[in-house]
Amino acid sequence: MGLGTTKALINIHGKSLIRWQLELFQEAEDIRVVVGFGAHDVIEEVRQYRPDAIFVFNHSYFETKTGASYCLGARDGNAYALEYDGDLLVHPDDMKKLWSAEGEWIAYADQMSDDAIFVRVNERGEVLSFSRESGDYEWTGPCCLKREHIAYTSGNVYNQLEPHLPLPGIKIRVCDIDTYGDYERALKFVESWD
Repeated sequence: MGLGTTKALINIHGKSLIRWQLELFQEAEDIRVVVGFGAHDVIEEVRQYRPDAIFVFNHSYFETKTGASYCLGARDGNAYALEYDGDLLVHPDDMKKLWSAEGEWIAYADQMSDDAIFVRVNERGEVLSFSRESGDYEWTGPCCLKREHIAYTSGNVYNQLEPHLPLPGIKIRVCDIDTYGDYERALKFVESWD
C-alpha cells in the first residue's frame, strides 16, 4: 500500500488501525489476533490495549490468505467464531448490530473498495453467492460461523463461507483498506463517526 508498515499499524487520525479495531471489541471476552508479517510490532501494539489478547501465529502468511488465519484463530475457541480482517473498519453503530446478531451470518456493504468481492443477496438479505465480477453488494467481512464449520483453506474467508450458503446477511457501513485510495477513504470514514 506504500505506507511503510503492516496494515494493522497504519496511522488513522493518531491511532493505529488495530487500536481502532480493539476499541470496537471492548466487550469481547475472547480476542484472538492472528499475526504473520510484522508480528512483533503488532503484538506490542495490541498488548498496550488488550493485554488479555491471545496471539495465534500464521507462519505461512506468505503462502496463505485470510481463510487460513480464520481457521487458526478459531481453533480451540468459542462455539461461534467472529472473523474480522486486519484491514477493516466497521462503523461503531453497525458493530453493535453485529455483536447482537445471533448464530451464523455474513456482513456486506455498498461497494466502496477498489478491489471488491461481490455478494448476491435474496429479498430477505441472505447471502446467496460470491463473485469477482458482479453482485448486489460488496463482501467485506466480518462474518460469524460455528467453529465446526470452519475448515482449513489456504484461500480466502469467503471460500470458507461458500459451502454454507445461503447465510443470513447484515448490511453495514465499512471501509476495507487494500489500496492507498481505500486508506484515504478510511480517514474520511472515521471523521464521519462524530
